[in-house]
Amino acid sequence: MVTRRIAATIAALTLGAGLLGGCGAQSAEDGGIVVTTNILGDVVQEVVGDEVPVTVLMAPNADPHSFEISARQAATVERASLIVSNGLGLEEGVQTVVDAAQDSGVAVLPVAEEVRPLTYREGASAGQDDPHFWTDPARVREAVDLIEEQVLEHVEAVDADQLRASAAEYAEQIDELDAWMETELASVPEERRSLVTNHHVLGYLADRFGYEVIGAVIPSGTTLASPSASDLDSLSTAVREAGVRTVFADSSQPDKLARVMAEQADLDVEVADLYSESLTAEDEASTYLSMMRANTETIVAGLRG
Repeated sequence: MVTRRIAATIAALTLGAGLLGGCGAQSAEDGGIVVTTNILGDVVQEVVGDEVPVTVLMAPNADPHSFEISARQAATVERASLIVSNGLGLEEGVQTVVDAAQDSGVAVLPVAEEVRPLTYREGASAGQDDPHFWTDPARVREAVDLIEEQVLEHVEAVDADQLRASAAEYAEQIDELDAWMETELASVPEERRSLVTNHHVLGYLADRFGYEVIGAVIPSGTTLASPSASDLDSLSTAVREAGVRTVFADSSQPDKLARVMAEQADLDVEVADLYSESLTAEDEASTYLSMMRANTETIVAGLRG
């Protein structure tokens, strides 16, 4: 029954979506690791090194809320020894395939569910778990240990000593990132530590480093939602009252709504791009570590003025 369910899913992908092809950074052989998002894909690759073949489903610059996979990728998911997903509803176009593979016996690690998830505090998603854990490097540090543990348990022919060494080296780099971010973000005066984004994506960063998310142009945890006129009006009022200088928009999404909000409310604010949802193919956000450093520099520059 489960096998037929997976086959039906693959057939539907072939007919409905067509072959998107080649989205993975690498092609995994049978029994490898499949990772849903490119941010987690980079983390997994750093942890396992060359020990295990890794397939990353999400292409660079994609939006995790809306990306979909090809039939070929769905078949790779089915054959994996371990699937590392973000979870908590982030990969809305992939979850059915991941669920089907899990039902057939493939091990799945939904990382966000295992690293002390926070809930959204406002907007349409208020009370729901927030999947954007990676904006807090301390939680990514926890994820490294989880990935190491799951690879050792579910992936055969792994050199355990080499895997532990790679994981330990990468964990040290994340600790260094965390300390650097803390120093940089602390340089922003407390009265200016108010964050506005195009959708709710920085809750974990705010919680970790003593900032406040006062609103989002799209008052939801997903880019697939849309704001109403009253939403924009309420946010404009909050921005004005808080004296916000910069609104941050994800680089994978147009910043038109953020600019419209600023213009209609006659607000003197800048709109700055963050790499908050996806890595890039190259340049300053091609790895998790470089993405977080670039974002920290953008936030500090935007709020300090």
